[in-house]
Amino acid sequence: MSEKIAISVKDVSKAFRLPHERYTSLKQNAMHLFAKRSYSDFRAVETVSFDVKQGEFFGIVGRNGCGKSTLLKMLAGIYVPSKGSIHVHGSLSPFIELGVGFNPELTARENVFLNGAILGLHRKEIESRFDEIIGFAELEEFVDQKLKNFSSGMQVRLAFSIAIQAQSEILLVDEVLAVGDSSFQKKCFDVFRRLKKEGRTIVFVTHDMANVQEFCDRVLVMNNGKQLAITGPDQASDLYQRLNAENELKEMDQLDERNRWGTNEVAIGSVEFLDGKHQPSRVLKTGQPMTVRIQLEPTTAKLPLLVGLAFYQADGTHVAGPNSDGQAITTQSQTIEFTLDRLPFVEDTYYATVALFNKSGDITYDYIDKGFSFVVSGTKRSFGNMAVFGEWRSNK
Repeated sequence: MSEKIAISVKDVSKAFRLPHERYTSLKQNAMHLFAKRSYSDFRAVETVSFDVKQGEFFGIVGRNGCGKSTLLKMLAGIYVPSKGSIHVHGSLSPFIELGVGFNPELTARENVFLNGAILGLHRKEIESRFDEIIGFAELEEFVDQKLKNFSSGMQVRLAFSIAIQAQSEILLVDEVLAVGDSSFQKKCFDVFRRLKKEGRTIVFVTHDMANVQEFCDRVLVMNNGKQLAITGPDQASDLYQRLNAENELKEMDQLDERNRWGTNEVAIGSVEFLDGKHQPSRVLKTGQPMTVRIQLEPTTAKLPLLVGLAFYQADGTHVAGPNSDGQAITTQSQTIEFTLDRLPFVEDTYYATVALFNKSGDITYDYIDKGFSFVVSGTKRSFGNMAVFGEWRSNK
């Protein structure tokens, strides 16, 4: 990676004027032709600054509506910033809206030449690469069919195959690694691995944190149009997942309806989840320590307790149900903690049930069914309902 700057963004903002009155017909517009309209400004991007070095794979991540695609379109010159400046040093190709410029009445062959010309390729260049383009798109049998007869997936494959022929120094990529079926996606990944090895400068907008961790050198994290951080891929993934988790938890809290019963001889006062640093948090991480802290309400009862937990994924799948059977717990201690050295839950949203019973488990003192929620984030792709931690060995 060079120390030279490929893209420089300084204090860039973008606002859109949104009319309060909306007229949907010609008649409505004519009737209100001279009426004064009122507007409000929507700030899609606000005061963002960063530099992208030559040869750098630079990621932009954030939740839907955070302004990342608007920012990418400003880099491409599609939008003009309301404030600030953008300087691009080198030739640039946007992989933003694949297939723009296609003519559905023309064949795939004709559209290859048309779209290639839009990208700045000479006819001889297109002719020399034509078989490669069609072969990569897996459209050999349909090359002389009109594009209007293609499925959306076939059109995107063709558009991507043409786009990667551009020899620009800088590429702007907006989620195009998600095109096509799994086998075609693998080919897309291979292309971007090659481009990275070639030292191309790539700005990559995505929601896939596994791709961020594999490809990106640095990542800009955005939220509500603002710049939160520019950091490494692992840290960016954690921050992005935390943003999603906090939003999910807000939605879950609005829907929360506790189902509670029991004799109330001993009652649950509060429940907290503690993270790897033993700090209260409802956003936990796979493989890190987790503690469930149960605070009991004051009581005079001193009977031994059986404490039960149950964990459910958002879809209702019961993933675990530990309890304190065999461990003496009395109400003399007002705080009970259950600790896992390495949380085995995969990335998802979870509900927890907390219950107090007598020693034999046949009397329920207090039972709160799915009354507590938390989110687990992971930095790598996980499979199944549990993350199994073990050690691999290779023996001669």
